[in-house]
Amino acid sequence: MARYTGAVCRQCRREGQKLFLKGDRCYTDKCGVTRRSYAPGQHGQGRKKSSEYGIQLRAKQFARRYYGVLESQFRKYYYLAAKKQGKTGDALLAILESRLDNVIYKLGWAASHAQARQLVNHGHFIVNARRVNIPSYLTSPGDVISVTDKSKGNSKLRAILDANSFRAVPKYLEVNNDVLEGRVLAEASREDIDLTVDETLIVELYSK
Repeated sequence: MARYTGAVCRQCRREGQKLFLKGDRCYTDKCGVTRRSYAPGQHGQGRKKSSEYGIQLRAKQFARRYYGVLESQFRKYYYLAAKKQGKTGDALLAILESRLDNVIYKLGWAASHAQARQLVNHGHFIVNARRVNIPSYLTSPGDVISVTDKSKGNSKLRAILDANSFRAVPKYLEVNNDVLEGRVLAEASREDIDLTVDETLIVELYSK
């Protein structure tokens, strides 16, 4: 499985804002963006004039890095969204939100998308009574996600779940931490997605 293996704080600094890629560390003074609020590289502190293409590219890169997907995956999601009715940008974000690793993260069962992907890869979750270990699995309204019986007794996993259960769950999801079960209530709407990106710029970039 291809994945990004570089320094994740470098990605946040390049986008100029926190992507919360390192979980709890992003909320402390050790955060890379807090310590060095300029782009990485020897020219990071220089002035840059952004072109129309550059602005569109930054919007796409920000969304792609936030969800932790590679370019080929992101492009596939865009073409899938373009076939749906309604606004392509909204459909694209809804597809990204429906990824199993994102759902696990939004349920408060992981500190970051990367940790959620790792937990899914290790087979800790069940979707509709079937174990799923593919982070890119696209969930649908009505799907029930739960922790496997074996994993419920894992003290390390339980500590992770308890440490992140304070986060608010978006309206399109429902969670019961007492039995470690979550449910997808509906497809995510733009109002439910707290992502500070102009998705129309992404559509414009791929429409060229």
